[in-house]
Amino acid sequence: MHEDPTEVTKNEYWLRRAFVQTSQGDQIVLRQRGAVFDIRFNGWELMSSQTSASERRLATLVCDQIDCAAPRILIGGLGMGYTLRATLDAVGQGARITVCELFEEIVAWNQGPLAPLAAYPLYDNRVTVLTKSVLDVILSHEQSFDAIILDTDNGPDAIMHSPNRILYKRETLQQICRRLGSQGVVGLWSATVSLGFESVLEDIGWHWRRICVPLGQTDGSQSHIVYLAGKTLRPENCDNLNI
Repeated sequence: MHEDPTEVTKNEYWLRRAFVQTSQGDQIVLRQRGAVFDIRFNGWELMSSQTSASERRLATLVCDQIDCAAPRILIGGLGMGYTLRATLDAVGQGARITVCELFEEIVAWNQGPLAPLAAYPLYDNRVTVLTKSVLDVILSHEQSFDAIILDTDNGPDAIMHSPNRILYKRETLQQICRRLGSQGVVGLWSATVSLGFESVLEDIGWHWRRICVPLGQTDGSQSHIVYLAGKTLRPENCDNLNI
């Protein structure tokens, strides 16, 4: 990782704070403009501190479904820490949360310049961070989880990092099902509605819902998507869902 807080991008208002080129040749850039940060992957926006409402909503919708005092939660994707922060705020001190993040630089940024954005979630003693694929943990973990939150990439149909495609396949979802407790729930973030992914959810027989979360600084015409799925879903938490 190369720190460079003074280099200005083509847009004179953005400062490039850090840059990394992965072993696969992908480029990840952390930028800042005033109080706003974004992370770009091969030139495309992967996440922005301006639009974190859907990540936080993803976490709260999942945690609303959890019905135990000391849940075990697996999160795929650290991002800027918003999903993790909302999860921490929604569960008790007995919770244990494992976060999988592929890129160690993103973990370092969340321990550095990004840490204040979500109130330093990595410093909570309920959190364990693994720099590995969430799929590896799903396939190798011997214990079940009460919730699995997939805040990876941009969802099933807007893949930026091609190895993430497998996360949305039928076989992977069946593996996830085996790692969930009897009342377990999966939450998944998506930039867009994915009819193909919804067909997969139907095929494997899960209960599922699609929730549209408006972008915070728009007129409501633009939204991100949260998918909830599980063997069962608590109906009392279904009010006002856009499905």
